[in-house]
Amino acid sequence: MDLAMGAPGSDIDDGFALALAHADPGIELELLTTVNGNTDVESATILTGELVQRLGIKDVPIIKGAAAALTRPGIVRVPADHVTARRDRVPAATPGYAAAAIAELIMANPGEITLVAIGPLTNVAAALNLEPRLASTVKEIVIMGGIFFGTMTDRSLPGEFNVWMDPEAAQAVLRSGAPQRWVGLDVTMQVRLTREHAAQMLAAETPFAPFAGEFTIAWIDYLKQRYPGSAIDADSCAMHDPLAVAVLTHPEICEFREVAVSIITGEGEARGVMITDRREGQDPPPANCRVAVGVNPGAFTDHFMGLIKDL
Repeated sequence: MDLAMGAPGSDIDDGFALALAHADPGIELELLTTVNGNTDVESATILTGELVQRLGIKDVPIIKGAAAALTRPGIVRVPADHVTARRDRVPAATPGYAAAAIAELIMANPGEITLVAIGPLTNVAAALNLEPRLASTVKEIVIMGGIFFGTMTDRSLPGEFNVWMDPEAAQAVLRSGAPQRWVGLDVTMQVRLTREHAAQMLAAETPFAPFAGEFTIAWIDYLKQRYPGSAIDADSCAMHDPLAVAVLTHPEICEFREVAVSIITGEGEARGVMITDRREGQDPPPANCRVAVGVNPGAFTDHFMGLIKDL
C-alpha cells in the first residue's frame, strides 16, 4: 500500500482500507508492505507505522517496498521533512524487502493467503519474478486499480493512478496467471464518504474514528477546492481502497465479470490505459481476470461505517 493518511493534503482511502482490514473479524492481517505511489515509500512506511499504533495493531510486520516503478529505478521521490521528522515516534519497519517477504509468506502458506494490492503493483510484480510459483500458490490477488469500461477525465493522467504509476508491473500481474479480481474506478467512484459520515466519526470517543473524521473533512475540503465545478466532490470523497478490502468478506457488494484485459505500457500519451475485451459469443478471448462491473453502495457503507465508527 502507498498509505498517505496522516499527511496534510493527502488522500485518505488507503488508511481507511487498513483500518477496515483490521476491524473486519473475517480478516487476519499477516503482513503490511509499502510502495511508492500516493506518497514516496519512506513516508508511506512512516505513516503506516503511525496508523498501526493508533489502531492498536500488534505483531504484524511492516516492510518497506519499492521506491520507484519497475522501469524507472532512478526516479525516486524525496520524502517530505514534516513526515520524516516523525520517524522516531513510530515502530521501526522490519528489515527486509517487500517483494521477498510477500513471496516467502505466500509460498509458506499454499492456497491460504489473499494478497490485497491498494497501490501500484511494483512489489507484486517483483514477487512474481522472484518466485513464479507464487501465481499458482496465492489464494487470490485483489487489486484496487484500473478503469475498464470508461476513460479518465485528465489527459495528463490517461490511466487510473495505481496502474499509470507502474503499468509494466500491472501488465506483469495480469499476465502471471494468478487468480485476480480488480476493483476499479468503474465502481469505486460510487462508494463515498460524506461530511455527515465524517461528523459521525468525529463524535466517536475512540482512538481512530475522530482522527479519521478530521482528515476526511480536510480531504473533502481539498477536493472541493481542486474541482470547483464538481458537485459530487463538494461534499464527499470516494472510498477506492476500502472497497477492495470489503469484497474479501462481502463479495456480494460487487458484481464481477470475467474479461480479457491488457495495459498500454511505456511513456506514451496512453500510458496505463486498460484495454478490456468484452466480446461475447462463440469465441470470446480467454479471460485473465475478473473485474468489478457493479456495486451496491449502501451495502458497502453499512459494512464500512458499522466497523470504522467503533475504532
